[in-house]
Amino acid sequence: MATSVPYEEHPELAARFPELHPALTAQHAVMEANRCLNCFDAPCTAACPTHIDVPRFIKKIATHNLRGAAVSILEANVLAASCARVCPVEVLCEGACVLHHQQQEPIAIGRLQRFAMDTFYAAGGRIPQRKATARSQSVACIGGGPASLACAAELRQQGFAVTIYERRALPGGLNSYGVAQYKLRTADSLREIEQIRALGVTFATREIATEADLKELESSYDAIFLGVGLGAMHKLGIAGDGAPCLVDALEFIESYKLGRREDVGSHVVVIGAGNTAIDAAIAARRLGAQTVSVLYRRGPQQVSAFDFEIEHARHEGVTFLWGTLPIAIHHAPEDERTTLECTRVEVNRHGDFVLTADSNFTLECDLIIPAIGQSPLLTFLQRVRGLQIEKGRVVIDRASGQTTHPRYFAGGDCVNGGREVVDAVADGKRAACGIAAALGTAKEASHG
Repeated sequence: MATSVPYEEHPELAARFPELHPALTAQHAVMEANRCLNCFDAPCTAACPTHIDVPRFIKKIATHNLRGAAVSILEANVLAASCARVCPVEVLCEGACVLHHQQQEPIAIGRLQRFAMDTFYAAGGRIPQRKATARSQSVACIGGGPASLACAAELRQQGFAVTIYERRALPGGLNSYGVAQYKLRTADSLREIEQIRALGVTFATREIATEADLKELESSYDAIFLGVGLGAMHKLGIAGDGAPCLVDALEFIESYKLGRREDVGSHVVVIGAGNTAIDAAIAARRLGAQTVSVLYRRGPQQVSAFDFEIEHARHEGVTFLWGTLPIAIHHAPEDERTTLECTRVEVNRHGDFVLTADSNFTLECDLIIPAIGQSPLLTFLQRVRGLQIEKGRVVIDRASGQTTHPRYFAGGDCVNGGREVVDAVADGKRAACGIAAALGTAKEASHG
């Protein structure tokens, strides 16, 4: 399906970033589907944040009902094609598969889900439009990431008018800009967005940033969903932090996905050991770096990245330096040489970091990529009067997504601090149902 936003994939991306998990063939998909035991209690479904009925869609694949499989998946997750590619299925649905107890490989649920969705879309399939009475109320979603997309799609299915406000040219949030290319291509993210646009969701390219902007939305819409995600990456806070070779991980991933960066030099250092850091490190290797070193101040047992991501990075040739802390960046403009000064650290019994004496060393680097987490959008969020924020996160009622301001609902990273795409989708859909219930109650009260 043609996208309504300008985007053209850089011609070298496909060659440099082949997909991590190639698509199943039709024959292999049916064979894999027939391995499923169709568990009655379906722990795989319980482990999925969006609660896709996994046995149901897999059984439909096994009986060659691919449209039925895709429709079944879409009932639970409108971004199912993206989630099939980026979800850490090893610790979610596939991690819960009962075949683990029989010392067998779990069902390849993620790849089967992708097979069903890709086949459906390739055949011209669209998200089925539910029959719903048109509602007079309208809702604004701030931010164009997975949470807002899921919220908007569900609200449209219930008859509400919805507009998504996104400051960037391409909607999709991290799906379009910040997920490693070998996991999710920007084109695949935009394909799903066009499906949501076809439901009747309106997209507006506009930044909502000031109190005046918020007041304008409040006067124009009956409810507002905050799907704003997180803000800028944290700074290193060390000497030389402004060196020209410094680029944060999300900016780095975006730059190569959009074709703005092809050369990373010979030596790259990534600081941090979360999943985004691993994505950046692997990308640097695939873009031609001879050495890629990941620095982390703790040990391998304390990383936030999944074990399988660490192993993948090692397989790609990434080196890990545990118990290592960067302390200064030294840049010599005359010969354009940059080194990163580091030191070894240990954690004492009180949990404090202790520098190891005489352990300083330097790493030559052409590119330094900090990936030490994103800051919350506190300045913006504090402009919403009556909105409660705790530890940088928007406080919501978990059942409805409603904030302490009755007209505002929220979901995604601004609520959970930065979890998986599928968690954001679940948040958005839950909030949409909360909004629909609240507006329905308000309508009844006005007619009472």
